[in-house]
Formats: sequence, C-alpha cells, structure tokens
Amino acid sequence: MLIGLTGTPGTGKTSVSNLLKEEYGYKVIHLNELIREEHLYSEIDTKRGAVIADMEQVAVRVTDLTCGLDKKAEINDKITILESHLSHHITDIVIVLRASPEELRKRLSKRKYPPEKIQENIEAEALDVILVESFEWCNQVFEINTTGRNVSEVGKDIVKIIGALLSHDKKNILINFKPGSLDWSGEIG
Repeated sequence: MLIGLTGTPGTGKTSVSNLLKEEYGYKVIHLNELIREEHLYSEIDTKRGAVIADMEQVAVRVTDLTCGLDKKAEINDKITILESHLSHHITDIVIVLRASPEELRKRLSKRKYPPEKIQENIEAEALDVILVESFEWCNQVFEINTTGRNVSEVGKDIVKIIGALLSHDKKNILINFKPGSLDWSGEIG
C-alpha cells in the first residue's frame, strides 16, 4: 500500500517520515530527493531554487520502486510512505499535514527561507491549496494538525491511520482525522 504524506513545506513531513522509518520500520521514499538524485525533472527554476518535476517520469519510477521492478529497492510488502509536497499527485491515499500560518512562519524562518517564499507558503496553507489538490487527485484524504505538536505525537496519529486502513476501519479514521476541519483563511498577513 502506497500512502502519500503531503503538506505545505514546514508542516513536518520529513521529520515525521524519518520517525516512521526509524521507530516503526516503514519504507519511506523521500520524493524530492529521488527527483533530484535521479534527474526526474524537466527544468530548473533558479529564481525559486527548485526543480520542475516531470510527474510522468516520477510516477513510473515510484511504481518501479514499490512494485519490485527495481532490483536494488528494499520493499515493505504492506506499506510505503511517499513523503513530499507532491506525493498527493501519485498516491490514492494521502495524509495531509497542516500547521497554522504563524507556526509555519516560525518553522520556515528557522530554515532561513526568504521572506517571499515564507509568505507564499503561508498563503498556500491558509488557502488549503494542498488539501484541495489532495481531494482532486486522491480517493482517501486524511488531515493532521501539527501545530504545537511534536514529531512523536504526529507519528502516532499516522500509525493509527495506517492501522485503521489495514483493518479497513475507515469509520474511526474519518471521525478523528476528518479533512477540512481547519480554517486559517483569516490568518493571512
């Protein structure tokens, strides 16, 4: 089962996916690293310091890695976590990590993001951009608020979602991780 872990930069995707790998033994693919390392992009945006992913190539490569077509791949038969703000474009099941705009400002400032990039990400979070895209692309969408929470707490929530998916207990998931309950649209500033 391939599960996307997505969200605006700064919501905790990388930190929590590393915890899921180290503490729980889940297979994790850091999609942004894969795109850069294997040159799965069509161009480089030097102004924004980013690459423009070739999502068709990315989807093929992820399929190779998760279906055992790549001889070097380590495969977890049950779960693979695909971590990236792009993962919802590839997976059918996605967990969207969210954080309040003020929390994002603090986290991205610590990373020394330029002010324009911080503002762009804060606006994207407040306007639910990744959550809306997730609904457009995925069959199952879950949401976790990471504001004021540590990586371990968020990781435990993800493990609960995965456990419920494996046991087909979707009713419990929908109650606790129902998407669309967060509204930060009034906090853009």
